[in-house]
Amino acid sequence: MNQYRKLAGQLIMIRFPGTVLDEATADFMHANSVRGACLFRQNMTDAAQLKRLTSDLSDAMGPGALIALDQEGGAVVRSTWVPAPPSAMALGAANDTDLAYRTGAAVARAVKALGFNWNFAPVLDLNNNPHNPVIAERSFGADPQRATELAMAWMAGSESEGVACCVKHFPGHGDTHVDSHRDLPTVDKPLAELERFEFAPFRLAAKVAPAMMTAHIVYPSLDPDHPATMSRRILGDLLRDEWQYKGVIITDGMDMHAIAGRYGVGHAAVLALVAGADMVMALGTPVTQEETIDAIARAIESGELPMADVERKLERLASLTATYTCAQCDYAADEDDRVVMAEGWKRALTARGDPKRPPLGGKVRLVMRQDAVSDGVSEAGVTASVLATVLARRFDVDTVTYSDAESFDWSALPDDGRFVILASTSRVRYGPNARARFKPDLHLALWNPYQALDFEAPALITYGFAAPALDAVDAWLSGALEANGHVPVPGFDNA
Repeated sequence: MNQYRKLAGQLIMIRFPGTVLDEATADFMHANSVRGACLFRQNMTDAAQLKRLTSDLSDAMGPGALIALDQEGGAVVRSTWVPAPPSAMALGAANDTDLAYRTGAAVARAVKALGFNWNFAPVLDLNNNPHNPVIAERSFGADPQRATELAMAWMAGSESEGVACCVKHFPGHGDTHVDSHRDLPTVDKPLAELERFEFAPFRLAAKVAPAMMTAHIVYPSLDPDHPATMSRRILGDLLRDEWQYKGVIITDGMDMHAIAGRYGVGHAAVLALVAGADMVMALGTPVTQEETIDAIARAIESGELPMADVERKLERLASLTATYTCAQCDYAADEDDRVVMAEGWKRALTARGDPKRPPLGGKVRLVMRQDAVSDGVSEAGVTASVLATVLARRFDVDTVTYSDAESFDWSALPDDGRFVILASTSRVRYGPNARARFKPDLHLALWNPYQALDFEAPALITYGFAAPALDAVDAWLSGALEANGHVPVPGFDNA
């Protein structure tokens, strides 16, 4: 059984808590020949610590190591001290493939210097659902051709710096009302519509992308019984056979409720590998990782997962690691890359409804959430104190915060002549209470651009809340910058 566990271990990617490679995790990796690890914010404190950790991981997993992270840009970044990349939709708003290429290259330079060789980006989902709870600004836009061109330029930039990309979430998460981290979504569209829209970017990317990540979503027109992650019809027949995809297929996290809560992690992992995935993201606890290895090993031993298939999966993974090695290096381009990122945030800045600037030195009232929230995928947003400090460079600022937009008494805000700025700093759309009872003078949509549609008020849209995005807002408020971006999705009246 041990030989089958060592094969199984090469087909999983794990996560672990903490900022060092603990003895138990190292022993588990050695015992099962684990070759993949995905790191999150909880694993990082600073560059020196992270470089030690990735070096230890590389030593533990050997020359075929795959060390991955989600450094998409915008709200979805794990390493926060490196230059902050614009979100995909920010690049869509700027609409410049050269800028997208330079951004992808800059992201790659930073993460490669930290010891990573695999970045789970760019996102190829086309966001055409204004109420999508998890994609929004993570998408380059809604037009299949242009969004794909921008994403492929970003990927080409990353490839030029020696970091593998992984496009996601195949075959498309842009038109869901449910976050697959929390439940199992369904995209119930005719096949012709899927081919025209959701599938189009992935079909184009299949010619060049070194890796694709699957979506935990049911597409009834293709397979009414299985989510894409566990669908032979989708991963095997469509992606491998019909589109002739030769790269690595990796699942999204198998600990997500869409999968773990319905199928069990071990059983689901086997179904995914049998369906055509090459590697499963076993991102749960040590217990569920053991369960996953055991289940895969049994499937190999029994022939449910044929040895010939296992060998083909290992060949594809070996090819990926041979092309993209873990090799730490000095990061000499930090200053230059910050210039690239700042350019992206500035050029993305988008005006909706002819927003007016408050008079410099005038009195403004900042209204926003009191806390910095995460949606579970993205990292925590900006705090009220940070934004108030930015505004205080130009204005006399009075700050009013709330904990919940739906229970807050919007009518109780003072009517004293101050210029009222609403800053939206979470992904969640506003409900009827806020919409009906409040109209700011200026709406700063600092995360989800669709929140600009929630109020009949002029808006400034940033597509993210990173420091250079706030610097762009400050430049606009001072009159030094115009907002020339265009929202790359329908519904914004050509903003």
